[in-house]
Amino acid sequence: MAQNKTILIIDDHPLFREGLKAIIGRDAHFEVVGEAGNGREGLRMAMKLEPDLVLVDISLPDQSGIQLTREIRTLLPDTRILIVSMHSKIDYIAEAFQAGATGYVVKESASERLIKGLEYVSRGEYFLDSSMSQQVVKRLMDSPAKDKKITDAAYGNLTPREQEVMRLLAEGLSRKEIGEKLFISPKTVENHRTNIMNKLDLHSTIELIRYAAKLGLIDVDLWKE
Repeated sequence: MAQNKTILIIDDHPLFREGLKAIIGRDAHFEVVGEAGNGREGLRMAMKLEPDLVLVDISLPDQSGIQLTREIRTLLPDTRILIVSMHSKIDYIAEAFQAGATGYVVKESASERLIKGLEYVSRGEYFLDSSMSQQVVKRLMDSPAKDKKITDAAYGNLTPREQEVMRLLAEGLSRKEIGEKLFISPKTVENHRTNIMNKLDLHSTIELIRYAAKLGLIDVDLWKE
């Protein structure tokens, strides 16, 4: 009999983790062996457990789930990553696959699509919870440079931390809120903001928001009066 595929869940919402465990528990081929509420603990547990599969949320309190995906895939190349996120924008999806994920499920459809996603990913196949085909996903991975040109070269010059801070600034969070979310001081947030504005040649928060909206990093509707 084939051994169960082991799974680590990394998501900062305890109730959602419980929901995922309940869904997975209905399939005898998979077994949840650990869970974590942030990236730092998730990476530690991944190194300790060396699971077959890791479910990762993009929005974690201490770092981006996309960056965490890169770290896990670098340290544990045989471990497969399935992103389970509330974000459905193509920018997030493309970046997740380029970081090393092999599956992407939107949270609102997890109850119907999660097991199928786990089955695909555990076989080393790509799975995308949308109308996009596996061929499209492969094309995203095979030509990352081309995809980046669709956005803006200047954005690629930002460090991963600066990109995180930029997204949060564009979403309207204050320096204090960003500092608490990323575990850095408001002063450090301001330093990142200054670097971001200089690198992108922006001169106001409104320009920053418009720039982020142009790249598809935020929903413009969030900023309508």
